[in-house]
Amino acid sequence: MMNFKQLTPPDYATYLPYFKNQRYPLCAYSLSSIIAWNNDEYMPFGAEDEGAFIVAAEFETVKKNRHLLLPISPERMFAPEELVAVADLAGYTEYWFVPEMYVDHFGEKVVGRHFTIKHQGAYDDYIYRVDDLAGLKGNRYSKKRNLIKQFQRDFVDPGKVAIDAINRDNAEECLRFLEAWCLERDCDADDQVDLSCEKQAAINTLNHFDAFDLKGILLRIDGQVNAFGISAPLTRDMATLQYEKAFGSVRGLYQYFDNACARMLVNGYTYLNKESDMGIPGLAKAKKSYHPIKMVRSVKLILKAR
Repeated sequence: MMNFKQLTPPDYATYLPYFKNQRYPLCAYSLSSIIAWNNDEYMPFGAEDEGAFIVAAEFETVKKNRHLLLPISPERMFAPEELVAVADLAGYTEYWFVPEMYVDHFGEKVVGRHFTIKHQGAYDDYIYRVDDLAGLKGNRYSKKRNLIKQFQRDFVDPGKVAIDAINRDNAEECLRFLEAWCLERDCDADDQVDLSCEKQAAINTLNHFDAFDLKGILLRIDGQVNAFGISAPLTRDMATLQYEKAFGSVRGLYQYFDNACARMLVNGYTYLNKESDMGIPGLAKAKKSYHPIKMVRSVKLILKAR
């Protein structure tokens, strides 16, 4: 059996070397996200084995959901037969959040010898060109530009707006905003489990912001935080926007802030991963309205009986 330990923010620096050359384009493979998604129901664990970092997820009540991520190594990908050996050693039967590119690389026939492959549609990630979101050029973004102009006219031009980098001194302001944002979205409702878990992950991230390799900005209107965004590196040419929150009641705010995130947080990257829609129709509609260049399909691999 592997020597797993529960992951906490101080572990970030210890395990970060495994993420050099990180190749999987799903947001689940961001180390800061792995550590921050930790709550009363879901707990991340990690172990080192054969030059790779093994991530395991345990659940307090829904035990059937316990799973592994693909082994993370700066040197290579693990072949399907190696995944079988890792799963046996770790004591798990499923891998979740496997990017479809892994199956394509080794071949569906080869992977299918060892695993049943199932699509996790709610966790497909949306990928955009950074230049598209920063420039908003062309007719397809005309509505976004019009909303931004309205926000600039009503709030920016009168001098009501200020944008600052997130740091330990203003993280508490973001936490207070997050509570108000969740009241607006009712994200603590029983049927919004993913949003509630994401809220806790954002709280964990803000409480330990200095422990992670993150970039973040907040936007104030008349001195009060109305939006914040936090980005993390994912692959060599892709960053992920782990959190992007803005009051929906302020017309044009989201469009203005999203454009600011693209210009200020992920400049230097070619692609931006804005994560999944978690199966929430309204969130899916909003993400599609920004015209992703592709989706990264997420699948689970379930060990076949032997």
